Amino acid sequence: MYSSMAITLLLLLTLAVLATSTSRHSLEAAKTGFAVSLKHVDSGGNFTKLELLQRRMKRGRKRMERLYAMALASSDPSVSAPVHAGNGEFLMEISIGTPPSSYSAIVDTGSDLIWTQCKPCKQCFTSPNPIFDPKKSSSFSNLPCSSRLCAALPLSSCSADGSACEYLYTYGDYSSTQGVMATETFTFGKVSVPKVGFGCGLDNEGGGFNQGGGLVGLGRGPLSLVSQLDEPKFSYCLTSIDSTKQSKLIMGSLASVDAKDSIMTTPLLKNPSSPSFYYLNLQGITVGDTKLPIKESVFSIKGDGSGGMIIDSGTTITYLEGSAFEAVKKEFKRQVKLEVDESNETGLDLCFKVREGEEKVEVPKLVFHFEGADLDLPGENYMIGDASGVACLAMGGSSGMSIFGNVQQQNMQVVHDLVKEAISFLPKQCDDL
Repeated sequence: MYSSMAITLLLLLTLAVLATSTSRHSLEAAKTGFAVSLKHVDSGGNFTKLELLQRRMKRGRKRMERLYAMALASSDPSVSAPVHAGNGEFLMEISIGTPPSSYSAIVDTGSDLIWTQCKPCKQCFTSPNPIFDPKKSSSFSNLPCSSRLCAALPLSSCSADGSACEYLYTYGDYSSTQGVMATETFTFGKVSVPKVGFGCGLDNEGGGFNQGGGLVGLGRGPLSLVSQLDEPKFSYCLTSIDSTKQSKLIMGSLASVDAKDSIMTTPLLKNPSSPSFYYLNLQGITVGDTKLPIKESVFSIKGDGSGGMIIDSGTTITYLEGSAFEAVKKEFKRQVKLEVDESNETGLDLCFKVREGEEKVEVPKLVFHFEGADLDLPGENYMIGDASGVACLAMGGSSGMSIFGNVQQQNMQVVHDLVKEAISFLPKQCDDL
């Protein structure tokens, strides 16, 4: 008998598990950090659980294409302007300047640059946020071309008078931000962080950014917010896909966790072609009691920068390299004792028909075997039910790279430690934080 878990289908067939077998000296409040709430871009809409997943998947597919394009372009010497991931699923509230002005910014673990739209704006996208006016802030200062952060930009130049570092940062869907690099005081909750290096965008084009007034990069590169803090560590705790409560982002040493018994830690890998991404060493997958016949090389980073698996908060479902996903899908079909739904109406690759009146569905366990960490996922983190009478596997196939998505990270504190070069997982009810 394979290992399984009983899932209760509640109102709207919501699945719930019943049983499971710039500088480093920027931060004045050193060794403390701060915590902020994360608002999902779809929050407030009247959507079912499956509708939420479908909306997020549509954005997620585009993001996956950008992530893959970035990995390949970074290793291609013919590409003059490197592309970056861009966009995301979560917004954080920040304040910029002295006196502070409030903005919503997209949080992105797949890129590094922090930026917002600035006056005088040559080209700005429509946003519910105001456009930042540097002239109204006493703490604004242009970054000189000789600065470390200017040197870290993939594409930069000096202003005509040599007083400012000018940047161009492009994203995989041809969106871009262009302007000058500066330092400014950023306020997160009640904590103010002076001299944060950021892009003051004067020419911002393309789609996908209009939910916020800019973007906060949390990647592994020197331009990101986490790299600019005294203690380069952060964690997030994402609530369930249909939760009405907000998720949490914790920066600095506050992101540390003490519950050693239930923590699982896996080392981060580096891909020279994509140094900003958080790569994990996925060594195998188990469905029920069956360890799938997937070669470890399927998830390895290739010489051209493709391959590998990244963990990403901005991609909704997990995407596995084609052959690996086919193995997962085949095993779920074998072990789940329900008829497969062939209608293709959900947009997901594998759905099962749930019989009317059925309140419990047996689904096999799903374990991701990362190096040093066997992550046994709760059922709601990979099987999504809906009132239409289907239960769907929240995973898909990909070509070129694999991504561990945010549905699979629900109700876990996920700690990114840039000093130890590791990621830790701690089961947590994120609604209660």
